[in-house]
Amino acid sequence: MGGLTSVEICAGAGGQALGLQQAGFAHEAVIELDPDACETLRLNRGGEWKIIEGDVHDQDGRGFAGIDLLAGGIPCPPFSIAGKQLGAGDDRDLFPRALRLAAEARPRAVLLENVRGLAARRFDGYRIQVLTCLRVLGYRTWWREIHASEHGVPQLRPRFVLVAIQHRWSDRFTWPAPSARRPATVGETLHDLMAARGWPGADGWAAQACGIAPTIVGGSKKHGGPDLGPTRARQAWAALGVDGLGVAGHAPGPDFPPGQPPKLTVAMVARLQGFPDSWLFSGRKTAAYRQVGNAFPPPAARALGAAIRQALDR
Repeated sequence: MGGLTSVEICAGAGGQALGLQQAGFAHEAVIELDPDACETLRLNRGGEWKIIEGDVHDQDGRGFAGIDLLAGGIPCPPFSIAGKQLGAGDDRDLFPRALRLAAEARPRAVLLENVRGLAARRFDGYRIQVLTCLRVLGYRTWWREIHASEHGVPQLRPRFVLVAIQHRWSDRFTWPAPSARRPATVGETLHDLMAARGWPGADGWAAQACGIAPTIVGGSKKHGGPDLGPTRARQAWAALGVDGLGVAGHAPGPDFPPGQPPKLTVAMVARLQGFPDSWLFSGRKTAAYRQVGNAFPPPAARALGAAIRQALDR
């Protein structure tokens, strides 16, 4: 199979870009505005990917003409139930910019992911506009809610995914089938990290943390600190024996108070998102956590990338 090329917009800390690379896509450019996230990308793939630190509004898709895939994690605040759900009325809505890049670059396929709030009835008209634009450009389109837990990620994390493929290759596209294996529990996933500093309660904690994680919420620079989510999410974390009110600087040690639930570290949250332990995150704790929490899990991106690759490979 030949190599396929891609351009990633709104790349964040590189979760989707990493998964697509694992699926066989070579990134001609990875575009991100946030300085900390860009430094994360450089730390991990600086010698391999062309990393563009800049606003997607300023990019010209004609410079990427001929790529196989345009992908991106479009910012979710315009559609998130945690926000005001202004949709097209939100100045952070980047779907029009993504569609412009698709019109200029004419990739063979497009992959855009967002929160499942975009699937709400109030956005029916908005989704129709997006699909109409892509169909006029010659794409066949699909929307689907994808659950990261169906692809090996120990976390619920539903996302609303748009796939568009030019008609010549569209008949070969099928959504990736869920994995036959159940995802690991939080305890199974994090036991070694919880025990790394000699915490005697690690074994008991891991046995209690016998489910998968609720959706990890990264927040934004304007709203949200290093917490694991709103009140309902923190209650779910509490049931797993985790203090969701904040993120720890390190794992619990020998003197950690008995009976007190531990907080997760950034490294633990990254593992729950499906990042390899070798993936480094730039910035202070809050900035690093925000990058992890807002990422698209690499295993889910890899599954989607493999499905798109199967359609595009001749």
